[in-house]
Amino acid sequence: MHDWLLPEYVEDILPVEALHIEAMRRQIIDLMLVHGYQQIIPPLLEYLESLLSGSGRDMDLQTFKVIDQLSGRMMGLRADMTPQAARIDAHLLNSNGITRLCYANTVLHTVSSGITQTREPLQVGAELYGHSGLESDLEIQQLMLKCLSVAGLSEIHLDLGHVAVFRNLIKGAGISSQLETELFTALQAKDLPTLKELCRPLQQSARDALLLLPELYGGDHVLTDAAKWLPDYPEIRTALNELSMIKQEMTAIVEHIAFDLADLRGYHYHTGIVFAAYARGCSNAIALGGRYDEIGKAFGRSRPATGYSMDLRDLSRLIRPKPYPKAISAPFQKNNKELDAMIEQLRKAGHIVVIELPGQKDHRQNCDRRMVLKNGQWMIEEI
Repeated sequence: MHDWLLPEYVEDILPVEALHIEAMRRQIIDLMLVHGYQQIIPPLLEYLESLLSGSGRDMDLQTFKVIDQLSGRMMGLRADMTPQAARIDAHLLNSNGITRLCYANTVLHTVSSGITQTREPLQVGAELYGHSGLESDLEIQQLMLKCLSVAGLSEIHLDLGHVAVFRNLIKGAGISSQLETELFTALQAKDLPTLKELCRPLQQSARDALLLLPELYGGDHVLTDAAKWLPDYPEIRTALNELSMIKQEMTAIVEHIAFDLADLRGYHYHTGIVFAAYARGCSNAIALGGRYDEIGKAFGRSRPATGYSMDLRDLSRLIRPKPYPKAISAPFQKNNKELDAMIEQLRKAGHIVVIELPGQKDHRQNCDRRMVLKNGQWMIEEI
């Protein structure tokens, strides 16, 4: 094996794609900043207990673990930035009001979540702390759609779910935690034969309700069917009403909206509405999010929260990159103030200017113009 080979699902990002991703990152961060979201840059690694607190415990198997040579404690390389944002909100900012945070940085996964996906996602996202109403859920979802739009995606399909439906079916039926885990796994895998077998010992009302969940996917009829056939628990009624209200508000900015009451991603920390955005050309969700109240409880300060995140590397593959911009070739001349001033002016205007180095033979590579001295003045001409 060659020493220069990279590990599986780890890859270099070459200039054209790197510029494409960076341009998207800048546009998205700038958009979130003007919406009041303050950018944070948490450390790449920290003590494992902190990374796996709250929402982070779902990422245990995805987290690379190392020993800190200074303290002897176990540390982790972040697999998700949401727990870090929650820690910053709870301990460092410590605001009593609403806090809006955003981020864009690399996370690391021990295994790839798909055959085309990297183990080194470039995660970008936003978190809103301190508000428990539907208004903040709407703000986050609308911000996510705007970010996808500014990145270059316009036709988005939005799936809405609510973890309170499954959670209260479990609670109402008095199901044990072990069986809850097995039912959750079967629903996540859409393994209907296993789901039927697990539901067999349950009372008929609980069995019928749980077996109905995988079928509760689609348009407005989902909420009607759920209200008709699921147990009439107050928490489930509230969840269905919230989904209906979100749909009404979001219809104006996204054409395709569906409900999925069996979507339980992040079930162990989400507490309310969850959502996923899909785009043509990609079978996986391109952005995920939801409400996760009490996220700060693990850090000693309980806070309502909602947020979303997405992988810019996945997103970039759905949008054709622009050709790498051509440069202007400039000659190498020492102490030529007029030439130096013109080069600086061109660079400030956003042009790429490459100065030839002595003995350089390929100085015109990726250049389509050059600076030449004509009649005592520096001019630009096409090559």
